[in-house]
Amino acid sequence: MKNKFYITTAIAYVNAEPHIGFALELLQADVLARHHRLMGDDTYFLTGTDEHGSKIAQAAEKHGKDTQLFVDEIAQTFIDLTKKLNISNDDFIRTSDRVRHWPAAQKIWQKLAESGDLYKKDYEGLYCVGCEANKKKSDLEDGLCPIHKTEPQLVKEKNWFFKLSKYTGVIKEKIEKDELKIVPTSKKGEILNLLDDAEDVSFSRPTATLKWGIPVPGDDTQTMYVWTDALTNYISALGYPEDPKFSQYWPVDVHLIGKDILRFHAMYWPAILLSAGVELPKSIYVHGFVTAEGEKMSKSLGNVIDPNQLIEKYGVDVTRYFLLREIPSDDDGDFSFKKLEDRYNGDLANGLGNLVQRVATLIESKLDGELVYKKEVVAKEVGENPEIKEFFDESGYGQLVNEFKLHEVLGNFIFSRIAIANRFIDTNKPWEVIKNNPAEFLEIMTVLAAMIHNISWRLQPFMPETSQKIFAVFGDSGERQIQDNYKFLIKKGAGLFPRLQQ
Repeated sequence: MKNKFYITTAIAYVNAEPHIGFALELLQADVLARHHRLMGDDTYFLTGTDEHGSKIAQAAEKHGKDTQLFVDEIAQTFIDLTKKLNISNDDFIRTSDRVRHWPAAQKIWQKLAESGDLYKKDYEGLYCVGCEANKKKSDLEDGLCPIHKTEPQLVKEKNWFFKLSKYTGVIKEKIEKDELKIVPTSKKGEILNLLDDAEDVSFSRPTATLKWGIPVPGDDTQTMYVWTDALTNYISALGYPEDPKFSQYWPVDVHLIGKDILRFHAMYWPAILLSAGVELPKSIYVHGFVTAEGEKMSKSLGNVIDPNQLIEKYGVDVTRYFLLREIPSDDDGDFSFKKLEDRYNGDLANGLGNLVQRVATLIESKLDGELVYKKEVVAKEVGENPEIKEFFDESGYGQLVNEFKLHEVLGNFIFSRIAIANRFIDTNKPWEVIKNNPAEFLEIMTVLAAMIHNISWRLQPFMPETSQKIFAVFGDSGERQIQDNYKFLIKKGAGLFPRLQQ
Protein backbone atom coordinates (compact mmCIF):
# COMPACT_ATOMS: atom_id res chain seq x y z
CA MET A 1 0.00 0.00 0.00
CA LYS A 2 1.31 3.45 -0.93
CA ASN A 3 2.11 6.05 1.70
CA LYS A 4 -0.07 9.14 1.33
CA PHE A 5 1.17 12.72 1.36
CA TYR A 6 -1.22 15.68 1.57
CA ILE A 7 0.29 19.16 1.35
CA THR A 8 -1.35 22.59 1.26
CA THR A 9 -0.23 26.15 0.76
CA ALA A 10 -2.04 28.91 2.57
CA ILE A 11 -4.80 30.19 0.33
CA ALA A 12 -3.94 33.54 -1.23
CA TYR A 13 -5.93 36.64 -0.33
CA VAL A 14 -7.45 38.13 -3.49
CA ASN A 15 -7.49 41.83 -2.65
CA ALA A 16 -4.58 42.22 -5.12
CA GLU A 17 -2.75 40.25 -7.80
CA PRO A 18 -0.06 37.64 -6.92
CA HIS A 19 3.30 38.78 -5.52
CA ILE A 20 6.64 37.02 -5.31
CA GLY A 21 6.09 35.83 -1.74
CA PHE A 22 3.15 33.67 -2.77
CA ALA A 23 5.09 32.45 -5.82
CA LEU A 24 7.82 31.25 -3.44
CA GLU A 25 5.27 29.43 -1.27
CA LEU A 26 3.79 27.72 -4.33
CA LEU A 27 7.26 26.63 -5.45
CA GLN A 28 8.25 25.28 -2.05
CA ALA A 29 5.05 23.23 -1.83
CA ASP A 30 5.50 22.07 -5.42
CA VAL A 31 8.99 20.75 -4.67
CA LEU A 32 7.69 18.77 -1.70
CA ALA A 33 4.75 17.39 -3.71
CA ARG A 34 6.94 16.42 -6.68
CA HIS A 35 9.51 14.82 -4.35
CA HIS A 36 6.85 12.64 -2.72
CA ARG A 37 5.44 11.61 -6.10
CA LEU A 38 8.94 10.55 -7.16
CA MET A 39 9.12 8.50 -3.95
CA GLY A 40 5.93 6.74 -5.06
CA ASP A 41 3.65 8.32 -2.45
CA ASP A 42 -0.06 8.91 -3.09
CA THR A 43 0.25 12.70 -3.17
CA TYR A 44 -2.40 15.40 -3.05
CA PHE A 45 -1.39 19.06 -3.37
CA LEU A 46 -3.90 21.84 -2.66
CA THR A 47 -3.71 25.57 -3.16
CA GLY A 48 -6.39 28.18 -3.68
CA THR A 49 -7.77 31.61 -2.87
CA ASP A 50 -9.27 33.26 0.20
CA GLU A 51 -12.08 35.43 -1.17
CA HIS A 52 -14.12 36.80 1.73
CA GLY A 53 -13.75 39.69 4.16
CA SER A 54 -14.21 43.43 4.40
CA LYS A 55 -10.81 44.12 2.81
CA ILE A 56 -11.90 42.39 -0.39
CA ALA A 57 -15.28 44.12 -0.44
CA GLN A 58 -13.46 47.45 -0.07
CA ALA A 59 -11.03 46.58 -2.88
CA ALA A 60 -13.90 45.65 -5.21
CA GLU A 61 -15.70 48.90 -4.39
CA LYS A 62 -12.51 50.87 -5.03
CA HIS A 63 -12.32 49.29 -8.51
CA GLY A 64 -16.02 49.95 -9.11
CA LYS A 65 -16.78 46.25 -9.56
CA ASP A 66 -19.27 43.73 -8.26
CA THR A 67 -17.50 41.79 -5.49
CA GLN A 68 -18.00 38.34 -7.02
CA LEU A 69 -16.81 39.56 -10.42
CA PHE A 70 -13.79 41.17 -8.75
CA VAL A 71 -12.76 37.97 -6.91
CA ASP A 72 -13.36 35.90 -10.06
CA GLU A 73 -10.91 38.10 -11.98
CA ILE A 74 -8.24 38.14 -9.27
CA ALA A 75 -8.58 34.41 -8.55
CA GLN A 76 -7.92 33.77 -12.24
CA THR A 77 -4.57 35.59 -11.98
CA PHE A 78 -3.56 33.14 -9.23
CA ILE A 79 -4.71 30.16 -11.29
CA ASP A 80 -2.72 31.54 -14.25
CA LEU A 81 0.38 31.92 -12.05
CA THR A 82 0.24 28.27 -10.95
CA LYS A 83 0.31 27.29 -14.62
CA LYS A 84 3.12 29.69 -15.55
CA LEU A 85 5.25 28.48 -12.62
CA ASN A 86 4.62 24.84 -13.65
CA ILE A 87 3.00 24.09 -10.28
CA SER A 88 1.72 20.51 -10.03
CA ASN A 89 -1.23 21.18 -7.72
CA ASP A 90 -4.02 18.60 -7.82
CA ASP A 91 -6.71 21.05 -6.77
CA PHE A 92 -7.49 24.75 -6.47
CA ILE A 93 -10.12 25.70 -3.89
CA ARG A 94 -11.96 29.04 -3.79
CA THR A 95 -13.74 30.09 -0.62
CA SER A 96 -16.48 31.93 -2.54
CA ASP A 97 -17.48 28.56 -4.05
CA ARG A 98 -20.93 27.96 -2.55
CA VAL A 99 -21.01 24.34 -3.72
CA ARG A 100 -17.57 23.08 -2.68
CA HIS A 101 -16.57 25.30 0.24
CA TRP A 102 -19.57 26.81 2.02
CA PRO A 103 -21.20 23.52 3.18
CA ALA A 104 -18.01 22.35 4.94
CA ALA A 105 -17.46 25.73 6.60
CA GLN A 106 -21.03 25.78 7.90
CA LYS A 107 -20.76 22.14 9.00
CA ILE A 108 -17.67 22.98 11.05
CA TRP A 109 -19.52 25.90 12.64
CA GLN A 110 -22.34 23.54 13.64
CA LYS A 111 -19.79 21.12 15.15
CA LEU A 112 -18.30 23.92 17.27
CA ALA A 113 -21.80 24.85 18.42
CA GLU A 114 -22.62 21.22 19.29
CA SER A 115 -19.44 21.08 21.40
CA GLY A 116 -20.67 24.09 23.37
CA ASP A 117 -17.67 26.13 22.23
CA LEU A 118 -19.49 29.15 20.77
CA TYR A 119 -21.09 31.90 22.81
CA LYS A 120 -22.35 35.38 21.99
CA LYS A 121 -21.09 38.47 23.78
CA ASP A 122 -20.55 42.19 23.39
CA TYR A 123 -17.07 43.03 22.19
CA GLU A 124 -15.17 46.27 22.34
CA GLY A 125 -11.62 46.32 21.08
CA LEU A 126 -9.16 46.90 18.27
CA TYR A 127 -9.56 45.41 14.80
CA CYS A 128 -7.01 45.44 11.96
CA VAL A 129 -8.71 45.33 8.55
CA GLY A 130 -5.42 44.31 6.91
CA CYS A 131 -5.04 41.24 9.15
CA GLU A 132 -8.82 40.66 9.35
CA ALA A 133 -8.12 40.10 13.06
CA ASN A 134 -8.76 41.53 16.50
CA LYS A 135 -5.70 43.03 18.18
CA LYS A 136 -4.61 43.56 21.76
CA LYS A 137 -2.64 46.69 22.63
CA SER A 138 0.34 44.42 23.38
CA ASP A 139 0.24 43.23 19.73
CA LEU A 140 0.91 46.75 18.44
CA GLU A 141 4.14 48.66 17.84
CA ASP A 142 3.79 52.39 18.53
CA GLY A 143 0.03 51.95 18.29
CA LEU A 144 0.24 50.38 14.81
CA CYS A 145 -0.23 46.87 13.45
CA PRO A 146 3.38 45.59 13.08
CA ILE A 147 2.56 43.96 9.72
CA HIS A 148 0.43 46.60 7.99
CA LYS A 149 1.76 49.72 9.79
CA THR A 150 -1.80 51.00 10.16
CA GLU A 151 -3.79 52.01 13.21
CA PRO A 152 -6.44 49.40 14.09
CA GLN A 153 -10.08 50.44 14.24
CA LEU A 154 -11.89 50.61 17.58
CA VAL A 155 -14.99 48.43 17.21
CA LYS A 156 -18.00 47.85 19.45
CA GLU A 157 -20.21 44.95 18.38
CA LYS A 158 -21.94 41.74 19.48
CA ASN A 159 -20.20 38.67 18.05
CA TRP A 160 -20.00 34.92 18.42
CA PHE A 161 -16.89 33.95 20.38
CA PHE A 162 -15.01 30.65 20.26
CA LYS A 163 -13.59 29.01 23.41
CA LEU A 164 -10.00 28.98 22.23
CA SER A 165 -8.78 28.98 25.84
CA LYS A 166 -10.42 25.56 26.36
CA TYR A 167 -7.95 23.94 23.93
CA THR A 168 -4.66 25.80 24.37
CA GLY A 169 -3.31 23.30 26.91
CA VAL A 170 -3.90 20.34 24.59
CA ILE A 171 -2.44 22.21 21.60
CA LYS A 172 0.63 23.19 23.61
CA GLU A 173 1.22 19.58 24.62
CA LYS A 174 0.84 18.37 21.01
CA ILE A 175 3.36 20.97 19.79
CA GLU A 176 5.84 20.26 22.59
CA LYS A 177 5.75 16.54 21.76
CA ASP A 178 6.02 17.27 17.99
CA GLU A 179 2.72 15.49 17.43
CA LEU A 180 1.92 18.78 15.71
CA LYS A 181 5.37 19.56 14.38
CA ILE A 182 6.36 23.18 13.77
CA VAL A 183 9.29 23.74 11.39
CA PRO A 184 11.64 25.54 11.95
CA THR A 185 12.05 25.06 15.70
CA SER A 186 12.37 28.83 16.25
CA LYS A 187 8.71 29.13 15.25
CA LYS A 188 7.82 26.34 17.67
CA GLY A 189 9.07 28.48 20.56
CA GLU A 190 7.21 31.49 19.22
CA ILE A 191 3.83 29.75 19.08
CA LEU A 192 4.29 28.15 22.51
CA ASN A 193 4.74 31.64 23.95
CA LEU A 194 1.61 32.87 22.16
CA LEU A 195 -0.41 29.95 23.51
CA ASP A 196 0.41 31.02 27.07
CA ASP A 197 -1.50 34.27 26.54
CA ALA A 198 -4.30 33.00 24.30
CA GLU A 199 -7.83 34.26 24.95
CA ASP A 200 -11.21 33.33 23.50
CA VAL A 201 -11.54 34.82 20.03
CA SER A 202 -14.33 36.48 18.05
CA PHE A 203 -15.50 34.10 15.32
CA SER A 204 -18.11 36.30 13.63
CA ARG A 205 -18.92 39.90 12.78
CA PRO A 206 -22.28 41.61 12.36
CA THR A 207 -23.64 41.21 8.82
CA ALA A 208 -24.20 44.97 8.77
CA THR A 209 -20.39 45.35 9.08
CA LEU A 210 -19.30 42.30 7.08
CA LYS A 211 -21.67 41.46 4.25
CA TRP A 212 -19.17 39.63 2.03
CA GLY A 213 -18.73 36.24 3.68
CA ILE A 214 -20.44 33.02 4.75
CA PRO A 215 -23.59 33.47 6.86
CA VAL A 216 -23.49 32.00 10.37
CA PRO A 217 -25.85 28.99 10.43
CA GLY A 218 -29.02 29.90 12.30
CA ASP A 219 -28.11 33.57 12.82
CA ASP A 220 -28.75 35.85 9.85
CA THR A 221 -27.42 38.85 11.80
CA GLN A 222 -23.85 37.45 11.76
CA THR A 223 -21.24 36.56 9.14
CA MET A 224 -18.44 34.09 9.80
CA TYR A 225 -15.11 35.63 10.75
CA VAL A 226 -12.93 35.33 7.67
CA TRP A 227 -10.37 33.04 9.33
CA THR A 228 -13.07 30.63 10.54
CA ASP A 229 -14.14 30.35 6.93
CA ALA A 230 -10.70 30.38 5.30
CA LEU A 231 -9.03 27.72 7.45
CA THR A 232 -11.77 25.24 6.59
CA ASN A 233 -10.56 25.17 2.96
CA TYR A 234 -8.08 22.43 3.85
CA ILE A 235 -10.94 20.02 4.50
CA SER A 236 -13.66 21.49 2.27
CA ALA A 237 -11.45 20.73 -0.74
CA LEU A 238 -11.46 17.07 0.33
CA GLY A 239 -15.26 17.02 0.58
CA TYR A 240 -15.51 17.05 4.39
CA PRO A 241 -17.19 15.28 6.06
CA GLU A 242 -18.50 12.51 3.78
CA ASP A 243 -16.37 12.35 0.63
CA PRO A 244 -13.99 9.33 0.55
CA LYS A 245 -11.20 11.75 -0.42
CA PHE A 246 -11.37 13.24 3.08
CA SER A 247 -10.72 9.90 4.80
CA GLN A 248 -8.07 9.09 2.17
CA TYR A 249 -5.91 12.19 2.67
CA TRP A 250 -6.72 13.73 6.06
CA PRO A 251 -4.87 14.46 8.34
CA VAL A 252 -2.74 16.80 6.28
CA ASP A 253 0.98 16.02 6.31
CA VAL A 254 2.21 19.58 5.71
CA HIS A 255 0.54 22.98 5.94
CA LEU A 256 3.03 25.36 4.28
CA ILE A 257 2.47 28.96 5.39
CA GLY A 258 4.10 32.37 5.82
CA LYS A 259 5.31 33.40 9.25
CA ASP A 260 2.69 36.16 9.54
CA ILE A 261 -0.17 33.64 9.77
CA LEU A 262 1.39 31.13 12.17
CA ARG A 263 -0.98 32.17 14.98
CA PHE A 264 -4.05 31.25 12.93
CA HIS A 265 -2.68 27.88 11.80
CA ALA A 266 -1.03 26.72 15.02
CA MET A 267 -3.63 28.07 17.49
CA TYR A 268 -7.03 28.71 15.92
CA TRP A 269 -7.03 25.84 13.42
CA PRO A 270 -6.00 23.06 15.84
CA ALA A 271 -8.56 24.35 18.35
CA ILE A 272 -11.30 24.32 15.69
CA LEU A 273 -10.39 20.75 14.74
CA LEU A 274 -10.28 19.56 18.36
CA SER A 275 -13.70 21.08 18.98
CA ALA A 276 -15.08 19.48 15.79
CA GLY A 277 -13.57 16.07 16.57
CA VAL A 278 -11.25 16.10 13.54
CA GLU A 279 -7.62 14.89 13.61
CA LEU A 280 -4.92 17.56 13.83
CA PRO A 281 -2.40 18.36 11.07
CA LYS A 282 0.89 16.47 11.29
CA SER A 283 3.13 19.47 10.65
CA ILE A 284 3.26 23.17 9.80
CA TYR A 285 6.21 24.44 7.76
CA VAL A 286 6.80 28.17 8.08
CA HIS A 287 8.66 30.32 5.53
CA GLY A 288 9.80 33.92 5.88
CA PHE A 289 9.36 37.09 3.86
CA VAL A 290 11.07 38.19 0.65
CA THR A 291 12.62 41.66 0.59
CA ALA A 292 13.81 43.59 -2.48
CA GLU A 293 17.44 44.65 -2.18
CA GLY A 294 17.09 44.85 1.59
CA GLU A 295 13.83 46.83 1.54
CA LYS A 296 10.34 45.62 2.37
CA MET A 297 8.35 45.46 -0.85
CA SER A 298 5.61 48.08 -1.18
CA LYS A 299 3.75 49.79 -3.99
CA SER A 300 4.75 53.20 -2.63
CA LEU A 301 8.45 52.31 -3.01
CA GLY A 302 7.81 50.87 -6.46
CA ASN A 303 9.85 47.76 -5.65
CA VAL A 304 7.17 45.04 -5.79
CA ILE A 305 8.47 42.11 -7.85
CA ASP A 306 5.91 40.59 -10.23
CA PRO A 307 6.62 36.85 -10.64
CA ASN A 308 4.96 36.92 -14.08
CA GLN A 309 7.58 39.38 -15.33
CA LEU A 310 10.42 37.20 -14.01
CA ILE A 311 9.05 34.18 -15.85
CA GLU A 312 8.62 36.21 -19.04
CA LYS A 313 12.16 37.60 -18.91
CA TYR A 314 14.20 34.67 -17.57
CA GLY A 315 12.03 31.59 -18.04
CA VAL A 316 10.15 29.42 -15.57
CA ASP A 317 12.99 27.18 -14.39
CA VAL A 318 15.41 30.07 -13.87
CA THR A 319 12.74 31.77 -11.74
CA ARG A 320 12.10 28.53 -9.84
CA TYR A 321 15.82 27.94 -9.30
CA PHE A 322 16.64 31.43 -8.08
CA LEU A 323 13.78 31.71 -5.59
CA LEU A 324 14.30 28.20 -4.22
CA ARG A 325 18.09 28.54 -4.00
CA GLU A 326 18.55 32.16 -2.92
CA ILE A 327 15.71 32.46 -0.39
CA PRO A 328 16.20 30.22 2.69
CA SER A 329 13.17 27.95 2.94
CA ASP A 330 12.65 28.64 6.64
CA ASP A 331 13.78 32.27 6.94
CA ASP A 332 13.62 35.69 5.30
CA GLY A 333 15.54 36.22 2.07
CA ASP A 334 16.40 39.01 -0.31
CA PHE A 335 15.70 39.41 -4.02
CA SER A 336 17.77 41.44 -6.45
CA PHE A 337 18.13 41.25 -10.22
CA LYS A 338 21.93 41.28 -9.86
CA LYS A 339 21.84 38.21 -7.61
CA LEU A 340 19.50 36.47 -10.04
CA GLU A 341 21.73 37.17 -13.04
CA ASP A 342 24.87 36.20 -11.10
CA ARG A 343 23.26 32.88 -10.17
CA TYR A 344 22.07 32.41 -13.75
CA ASN A 345 25.53 32.88 -15.26
CA GLY A 346 27.47 31.20 -12.45
CA ASP A 347 25.30 28.25 -11.45
CA LEU A 348 23.16 27.58 -14.51
CA ALA A 349 25.19 28.67 -17.56
CA ASN A 350 28.74 27.94 -16.31
CA GLY A 351 27.75 25.09 -13.99
CA LEU A 352 24.86 22.90 -15.12
CA GLY A 353 24.54 24.03 -18.74
CA ASN A 354 28.28 23.78 -19.38
CA LEU A 355 28.44 20.28 -17.87
CA VAL A 356 25.62 18.95 -20.04
CA GLN A 357 27.06 20.59 -23.17
CA ARG A 358 30.60 19.25 -22.60
CA VAL A 359 29.54 15.67 -21.94
CA ALA A 360 26.98 15.56 -24.78
CA THR A 361 29.50 17.04 -27.23
CA LEU A 362 32.19 14.48 -26.31
CA ILE A 363 29.80 11.52 -26.70
CA GLU A 364 28.47 12.94 -29.97
CA SER A 365 31.85 13.72 -31.51
CA LYS A 366 33.92 10.78 -30.22
CA LEU A 367 31.36 7.97 -29.92
CA ASP A 368 28.96 8.81 -32.77
CA GLY A 369 26.38 9.93 -30.20
CA GLU A 370 25.99 6.51 -28.55
CA LEU A 371 27.13 5.27 -25.13
CA VAL A 372 26.25 1.88 -23.64
CA TYR A 373 26.03 2.12 -19.85
CA LYS A 374 28.04 -0.39 -17.80
CA LYS A 375 27.13 -0.56 -14.12
CA GLU A 376 30.45 -2.12 -13.06
CA VAL A 377 32.40 0.84 -14.49
CA VAL A 378 30.62 3.27 -12.17
CA ALA A 379 30.88 0.87 -9.21
CA LYS A 380 34.66 0.63 -9.78
CA GLU A 381 35.05 4.43 -9.83
CA VAL A 382 32.92 4.79 -6.68
CA GLY A 383 35.17 2.26 -4.92
CA GLU A 384 38.39 4.01 -5.93
CA ASN A 385 37.53 7.72 -5.90
CA PRO A 386 36.25 9.27 -2.61
CA GLU A 387 34.78 12.28 -4.41
CA ILE A 388 32.80 10.08 -6.79
CA LYS A 389 31.66 8.00 -3.81
CA GLU A 390 30.42 11.26 -2.23
CA PHE A 391 28.66 12.17 -5.47
CA PHE A 392 26.56 8.99 -5.53
CA ASP A 393 25.89 8.98 -1.77
CA GLU A 394 22.26 10.06 -1.47
CA SER A 395 21.85 9.60 2.29
CA GLY A 396 21.40 13.30 3.08
CA TYR A 397 18.91 14.21 0.36
CA GLY A 398 15.66 12.99 1.90
CA GLN A 399 16.57 14.34 5.32
CA LEU A 400 17.18 17.85 3.95
CA VAL A 401 13.84 17.76 2.10
CA ASN A 402 11.97 16.56 5.18
CA GLU A 403 13.64 19.24 7.33
CA PHE A 404 12.37 21.87 4.85
CA LYS A 405 15.86 22.96 3.82
CA LEU A 406 15.16 23.13 0.12
CA HIS A 407 17.79 25.82 -0.49
CA GLU A 408 20.37 23.45 1.01
CA VAL A 409 19.19 20.56 -1.18
CA LEU A 410 19.96 22.72 -4.22
CA GLY A 411 23.18 24.24 -2.90
CA ASN A 412 24.80 21.60 -0.70
CA PHE A 413 23.49 18.53 -2.48
CA ILE A 414 22.66 19.01 -6.16
CA PHE A 415 24.85 21.92 -7.26
CA SER A 416 27.81 20.77 -5.19
CA ARG A 417 27.59 17.55 -7.23
CA ILE A 418 27.49 19.52 -10.47
CA ALA A 419 30.80 21.05 -9.34
CA ILE A 420 32.19 17.55 -8.64
CA ALA A 421 31.20 16.41 -12.15
CA ASN A 422 32.85 19.44 -13.77
CA ARG A 423 36.03 18.81 -11.72
CA PHE A 424 35.97 15.16 -12.81
CA ILE A 425 36.07 16.28 -16.46
CA ASP A 426 38.82 18.83 -15.84
CA THR A 427 40.95 16.33 -13.88
CA ASN A 428 40.57 13.42 -16.31
CA LYS A 429 40.72 15.44 -19.57
CA PRO A 430 38.82 12.86 -21.66
CA TRP A 431 39.58 14.76 -24.90
CA GLU A 432 43.27 13.96 -24.25
CA VAL A 433 42.71 10.40 -22.96
CA ILE A 434 40.94 9.25 -26.14
CA LYS A 435 44.08 9.87 -28.20
CA ASN A 436 45.94 7.00 -26.49
CA ASN A 437 43.39 5.04 -24.44
CA PRO A 438 39.88 4.68 -25.96
CA ALA A 439 38.84 2.15 -23.28
CA GLU A 440 39.64 4.58 -20.46
CA PHE A 441 37.82 7.35 -22.35
CA LEU A 442 34.74 5.12 -22.48
CA GLU A 443 34.92 4.55 -18.73
CA ILE A 444 35.21 8.30 -18.02
CA MET A 445 32.22 9.06 -20.23
CA THR A 446 30.18 6.27 -18.61
CA VAL A 447 30.76 7.78 -15.17
CA LEU A 448 29.86 11.25 -16.48
CA ALA A 449 26.65 9.99 -18.11
CA ALA A 450 25.67 8.38 -14.80
CA MET A 451 26.43 11.64 -13.00
CA ILE A 452 24.25 13.67 -15.34
CA HIS A 453 21.44 11.13 -14.99
CA ASN A 454 21.67 11.42 -11.19
CA ILE A 455 21.68 15.23 -11.29
CA SER A 456 18.70 15.35 -13.68
CA TRP A 457 16.71 12.93 -11.57
CA ARG A 458 17.34 14.93 -8.39
CA LEU A 459 16.56 18.24 -10.11
CA GLN A 460 13.06 17.13 -11.18
CA PRO A 461 11.15 18.60 -8.20
CA PHE A 462 13.02 21.91 -8.52
CA MET A 463 13.48 22.42 -12.28
CA PRO A 464 11.13 19.95 -13.99
CA GLU A 465 11.44 21.38 -17.53
CA THR A 466 15.24 21.44 -17.35
CA SER A 467 15.35 17.84 -16.11
CA GLN A 468 13.22 16.69 -19.03
CA LYS A 469 15.41 18.61 -21.49
CA ILE A 470 18.54 16.92 -20.12
CA PHE A 471 16.90 13.49 -20.26
CA ALA A 472 15.98 14.26 -23.90
CA VAL A 473 19.54 15.31 -24.81
CA PHE A 474 20.89 11.98 -23.54
CA GLY A 475 18.02 9.80 -24.73
CA ASP A 476 17.54 8.99 -21.05
CA SER A 477 14.33 7.21 -20.02
CA GLY A 478 14.33 9.15 -16.75
CA GLU A 479 13.83 6.04 -14.61
CA ARG A 480 15.23 6.05 -11.09
CA GLN A 481 18.02 3.56 -11.81
CA ILE A 482 19.86 3.21 -15.11
CA GLN A 483 19.65 -0.37 -16.34
CA ASP A 484 22.87 -2.16 -17.22
CA ASN A 485 23.61 -1.96 -20.97
CA TYR A 486 21.20 0.97 -21.37
CA LYS A 487 22.09 2.88 -24.54
CA PHE A 488 22.32 6.67 -24.24
CA LEU A 489 21.57 8.34 -27.59
CA ILE A 490 22.65 11.97 -27.81
CA LYS A 491 20.22 14.45 -29.39
CA LYS A 492 21.87 17.80 -28.87
CA GLY A 493 19.79 20.93 -29.21
CA ALA A 494 20.33 24.54 -28.21
CA GLY A 495 22.31 25.15 -25.03
CA LEU A 496 20.27 24.99 -21.84
CA PHE A 497 21.29 28.37 -20.41
CA PRO A 498 22.94 30.84 -22.82
CA ARG A 499 24.96 33.37 -20.84
CA LEU A 500 23.25 36.66 -20.03
CA GLN A 501 24.94 39.91 -20.95
CA GLN A 502 24.76 41.92 -17.73
